[in-house]
Order: sequence, then structure tokens, then C-alpha cells
Amino acid sequence: MRDNGTPRTVVIIGASSGIGAALARDYAANGARVVALARRAEELAKLPAPIATLVHDVRHADSVQGLADQIERDHGPVDTLIYAAGSMPRITPDTWDTSLDREVVETNVTGLMAWMNAFAPRLQQRGGGHLAVISSIAGDRGRRGYPAYCTSKAAANTYMESLRNRLSRHGVKVTTIKPGFVDTAMTKGLKGLFWLASAETAARQIRIAVDSGVHTRYVLRRWCLVGLVIRCIPSFVFRRMDI
Repeated sequence: MRDNGTPRTVVIIGASSGIGAALARDYAANGARVVALARRAEELAKLPAPIATLVHDVRHADSVQGLADQIERDHGPVDTLIYAAGSMPRITPDTWDTSLDREVVETNVTGLMAWMNAFAPRLQQRGGGHLAVISSIAGDRGRRGYPAYCTSKAAANTYMESLRNRLSRHGVKVTTIKPGFVDTAMTKGLKGLFWLASAETAARQIRIAVDSGVHTRYVLRRWCLVGLVIRCIPSFVFRRMDI
């Protein structure tokens, strides 16, 4: 709720399935006015009322400013923007495909920047609000399995840190969420998963973290220990590890 008692407006980009859809349902259940965007109209249609939906492909960055204007015209000033869109095409150790890499970067980085560029100055001018991204623990190191994905998440982490440093003096909070393994379409069929959280459990922890204004949060929180260990492994050892 805002100070005047009206519901706050939460925009979730990439909300047709997985963590994004679970976040939309969780925020709506906790009294927020939710606007959910994604490229798959048929999946957006499955979200319950009163969640508002807009069809949008984050790779079409030129349309973002117009959509931001439309959202605030139809639903009032946005209090919280969460970027949950993500792409991780399945590849093999022999995959060297620039078109797939471009899809990852356009979805995980360029789309993120476009939406933050649309709303960061609005929140800065208002002197408050919250920006957040669903990144990944994969951004902590350069893993051999998914080079473009790891790179994109590392870029997202650094970008959000830069926004935090730029916007904190204006009262705007910026949160980076680093999930471990979550039971979504992105992880379906992957081997060696552990501590697999449901999308609903992850969404609840993410909402609490974002609403509390933390800078960075691993989800589930136990992944913080894994992240610490991985970041401390020397490079000459890490390159020999099959992770």
C-alpha cells in the first residue's frame, strides 16, 4: 500500500510462466495492483484477475518507452518494476552459435536496460520506488556450460549495482535477485539439480527480499553459501570443474 492507502503498482516483465508468473500471483494476493508483461499471450491469459496483462517481447526495446507511458496512464505511477524475463537456450559443448548468443543478450541484458531506462528517471524524479532484476547465481563465475548465459547474468549484476550507486541518493532502491535451481521450464530436464525450489516458494522469498529493500539476495537463501564458495575457487581449479 502507498501512504495514502491505495494499492501500489507493481510491473513484472517476463510474467507468462515460471518465477515471473508466480511473482505476479504472489504480489496480487498481497494487495498490489499488478501489471504483467510477456510475449506469450496464451500464457498471460492464464493469470488470474485482477492482474492486468500486456503482450511484449523484450527483444523489441524500441517499444518500451511507449509501453511505460501506457502503463502509467492506465494504472497510475509505478512503485516497483521487476525484470524477470530470461533466456537460456539449450546448448552443447560444441555449440558456437552467435544467433543464440544474441537472443540471450537481447533478452537478459538489452531488454533489462531498456526497461530500467524507462522507469529509473521516473522513480528518481519522484524520490522513491524500487527496481529489481531476477538474475542468477550463474552470473557469479564463468561456467563452461552456458557462456552467454553466465555473461548476461554477470552483466545484469554489474548493471544493477551501477543503478544502485546512481539512484540510492535519490531514494530509489535497487535489488538483484540470484536464484539457484528453481522448478521452471528453463531448468526442466537438466541433470544434477539440487535444492530445487518451486516457483511459488522462490516468488515468495523474492517478494519479501524486494519489499525489504535488500541490495542482493540469493534464493533460496542457502545458495549464498554456495555462491561464496564458488567465488573463492581459484581460476586454475575452477576451469577443471564440471559446473
